Amino acid sequence: MNTHTSIKKVPACLVAAVLMAVGSATSASAAAPALNGQVTLRPLTPQDLKDYSLAGKQIANGLNTVGVGQPAYLDALINIAIAPSNIVSVTWILTNQPIGSLATLTDSPLGANVPPYNMADRLTLQVAGRAMLRPDAVGQYTVLATITTSTNGTTNLTTQITAANYMGLNVCALCHSGGLIASNIYEPWSHTLHAEAFKDAINGVSTDHFGKNCISCHTVGYDTNALANNGGFDDLWASTGWLFPTNFNTNNFASMPAALRNVANIQCENCHGPGSEHATSLGAKSLISKSLGVGDCAQCHDSLSHHYKTAEWKNSRHAVATRSPSGAGREACIRCHTARGFVDFVATGNPLGSNTVFEAITCAACHDPHETTNPHQLRSAPLYTLPEGTTVTNAGLGALCMQCHHSRNGSASNNVVNYQRNQPTWAGGVSFGPHDSTAGEMVEGVGGIEYGKFIPSGTHNATIPNVCVGCHMQPVASTDPAFTKAGGHSFNMAYSVITNGVTNHVAKVDVCVKCHGHIEDFDMVRKDYNGDGMIEGIQTEVQKLLDRLSTLLPNSTYRADGNYVADGLVKSIGRTSVKTNWPTKFLNAAWNHMFINVEGSRGIHNAPYAVGLLKASIADLTGDSNDDGLPDAWQIQYFGSATAAGAAPNATPAGDVYPNWLKYALGLNPMVPGITTTNGLSVGVVWADGKKLVNPYGATNTVYIFSAAEVAFNTEVGKSYQVQAISAFTGEWKNVGAPIVGTGNAASFVTPTRNDVQQFYRVVATP
Repeated sequence: MNTHTSIKKVPACLVAAVLMAVGSATSASAAAPALNGQVTLRPLTPQDLKDYSLAGKQIANGLNTVGVGQPAYLDALINIAIAPSNIVSVTWILTNQPIGSLATLTDSPLGANVPPYNMADRLTLQVAGRAMLRPDAVGQYTVLATITTSTNGTTNLTTQITAANYMGLNVCALCHSGGLIASNIYEPWSHTLHAEAFKDAINGVSTDHFGKNCISCHTVGYDTNALANNGGFDDLWASTGWLFPTNFNTNNFASMPAALRNVANIQCENCHGPGSEHATSLGAKSLISKSLGVGDCAQCHDSLSHHYKTAEWKNSRHAVATRSPSGAGREACIRCHTARGFVDFVATGNPLGSNTVFEAITCAACHDPHETTNPHQLRSAPLYTLPEGTTVTNAGLGALCMQCHHSRNGSASNNVVNYQRNQPTWAGGVSFGPHDSTAGEMVEGVGGIEYGKFIPSGTHNATIPNVCVGCHMQPVASTDPAFTKAGGHSFNMAYSVITNGVTNHVAKVDVCVKCHGHIEDFDMVRKDYNGDGMIEGIQTEVQKLLDRLSTLLPNSTYRADGNYVADGLVKSIGRTSVKTNWPTKFLNAAWNHMFINVEGSRGIHNAPYAVGLLKASIADLTGDSNDDGLPDAWQIQYFGSATAAGAAPNATPAGDVYPNWLKYALGLNPMVPGITTTNGLSVGVVWADGKKLVNPYGATNTVYIFSAAEVAFNTEVGKSYQVQAISAFTGEWKNVGAPIVGTGNAASFVTPTRNDVQQFYRVVATP
């Protein structure tokens, strides 16, 4: 029992007085964090029993509809920012219960080592107190929890629990097979694997190792606790005298007593709770549970090593979706940030604006428990039309992922135009750029500003089955260190390993090596995309292109009066840094920068498209379409084309030794050779400008261009580096310049060579 918890039972007539005395909430000081109190029914899964040493305790799915004699584990949660020492008390009172019920609130068997159930809650909430209710009669129970803190006020929270008996499928089907009372949910459910989970097992169709310990997850209301006498499978098993078969054959299920078959398989009451109160109250919805919480599925799908889907999901980012995108004022966000919002969006095209209740992206968000229209009971597949207008037909199961993993802000060009006019750029208002996670557009090669050019696209969308699913849900063996951490329903492509207190991130590249050969991480070396002369990993190359593009974009001090000068600094381009007074060329480039930056894969999803967009933006801002460092206009002026023979930066079309890049920098005609002095390159050179000679050597305004050598090398912090030179290997190495202190960055040393016939260089590191 939590040390702050106390449990009381008071007559209902005193409840009002208690509430009046306590008050609904006591305001805390302005500096104190919000209390954020709430009461939840905590699921308790088979894996929880193992992880927290709770062997023998009863499983719970966290629903407010509970079988008679089965436990409801109550958690009082508050803001994790509140120091535990500031929690004065959590008082539990049972304010209402059925006539004749003798049930009381008791200490919860869950210890302080057991965290809140929802992974998202663990980020922001802590357990302030716990209690347990085991109903002993059908009907409604109301629980009041009073949380008192010394610094953050007091709050009263109530929750209602319905206790009922299990009725079985036949009763549910009376209303839910269609007609005037309810829609036909029975018929589509009957085609699911759940509908025959016990039948196929006991008949030997789905497995050859089904045993008595498996029954609890294949039937309704199975709980062998003596107090749980509520019409579940175990109760009817005992009353009918049925014998568990000693061998599997196709007659086993049919030979079972009808009453027992009625509560076999995974049916309505497994996920909605026992239905006797709902059925006898003309279908009152408040007396049955309808949950998208993961606990509903985890009551069976959470028992390692074979039932691992919940463990995988707990390691996913879906599990830790935060509460901030839900609630009043966030109606446009809930479609992708909450389970209910996503379900409504897939079904209707728009989430219900009034439905702002938070629930992370759980199993039931993506899988419809009642439908088999799509493979794996997915809510949507295999087509999806991206907001920019492209209908995706090749994504297979990955089309469901694309429902959220796209920009959500429509076409890029419309976003730029509307932003400049201060008109809505998306459903939530006016803001520039794509929403986070543009993976859907990126893998399909659409959604960027393409400048009317052909931007090549990769082939992942055509070669990987089910696209997103093919990589992110790769199977991982239970013997693999990545088991439950990567692949599967974790959707992760990497996982963390802690060795001697150091966290290392390991790329799960198994699915990649099938096509790309042996690689150890995703930053695989392919080609020099950014043209710096070094062939580095794809992600490194794309990041360098992102950095280069950012140096060409304005900072927050941009002036539209013609006096703007680019700062040349690498910067982070976000929505707040972009201004409506930026010229279109800057907004176009900023869209592409943000589009690739928020997508996150740094070219892994589609390297040709990411690189193509970045180079196109750089070219548009610099006038250098082939990204060779020379403006297209200068190359066209002298060579007719930016890619013509002789137009390359290092070419010497005039027949001298000086390249185009140097002549461009000096403002000279690349077709006119330079005029050297009598001393040649050992002294210097003056140039002809195409009309007259520049003053010869010795004049006051002569330009001298001498030869030099650059020695470039990487450095490490803590080391010192000395450049040394020698003219022949038979001589002695001599120091050139002063020692260079290592900074962890690359170092560059330039030294004249005009008086040397030949020279060799080396770098000596100490220690």
